[in-house]
Amino acid sequence: MSFAPLAKKADPAVATVKARVEKETSSGRRRAVSEGLGTAFVYDPEGFMLTNNHVIEDATDIVVGFVDGREMRATVVGRDKHTDIAVLRVDERGLPSLSLGDSDGIDVGDWVVAIGNPFGLSHTVSAGILSAKGRTRDDVKGLDPSGYFNFLQTDASINPGNSGGPLLSMRGEVVGINAAVRANANNIGFAIPINMVKQLLPMLLRDGKIRRSALGVFVDALNPIEAGRLRRPDRKGAWVQKVIAGGPADRAGLSPDDVIVAFDGKSVADPNELRWLASIAGVNKTVTLRIARLERVFDVRVTLSELEPIDDREEP
Repeated sequence: MSFAPLAKKADPAVATVKARVEKETSSGRRRAVSEGLGTAFVYDPEGFMLTNNHVIEDATDIVVGFVDGREMRATVVGRDKHTDIAVLRVDERGLPSLSLGDSDGIDVGDWVVAIGNPFGLSHTVSAGILSAKGRTRDDVKGLDPSGYFNFLQTDASINPGNSGGPLLSMRGEVVGINAAVRANANNIGFAIPINMVKQLLPMLLRDGKIRRSALGVFVDALNPIEAGRLRRPDRKGAWVQKVIAGGPADRAGLSPDDVIVAFDGKSVADPNELRWLASIAGVNKTVTLRIARLERVFDVRVTLSELEPIDDREEP
């Protein structure tokens, strides 16, 4: 088996990103203080590209370079710190592009290919398998504590500079955006699932940012002791620790020790899933929650508010 046909077809859509960060000195003159390197890829031949937010954050000048030697300036269309996603655009049309695949449809053990710019070695191709799914910020240390993370894990070699590059299925479709590595480990890399990206893209293209919705609760995972106390048959769901006074959940009658087991018809496995579902549902949207309160299981309707940071954390 060879990865050469896949790499040959995909590589023209992948670009090296040079992000220059400048600041103004005390004399009022601007000077370059750093130039970061990363990766991006074209997903729309009209010049739209995806990368990580941390690759271009605070950049005053962004240049992308393709394998054929062309370099172009890119502008930021939209970005989201909390999922580490950014959309760029170059003033060029008819570019080679990559199709966005289905990250839910790829299985642990499937082959994947990463293309990027590790340590400045542009257009490096590495291959491995999908090692795991559903990795959270608890598995990848040092991430934004208010972020939303549900990583794919791979043993395809990913290093600094790979950030923002595509993780490809054997069909040549993007299933993830390479974003992080486990420090001091051998070939433990993490990618943002492309299905998460696809859910945010319309808002990033329209507004340039993500306006998140919220329930107005703080939640945690059930442990065995609390699951027993609350008479739950398992540890699934999001255990309500605190209900914010006057918030949507409070107005709907939720209480501490309630367990949210479904959100608008979708089962809630854990607090991370609830945070994500609540955040993207839409401000002022009315949703149905299924609540377990000791032996009772019932539905309530909640109209979501806009999410605001609270004590350096974010409520779901």
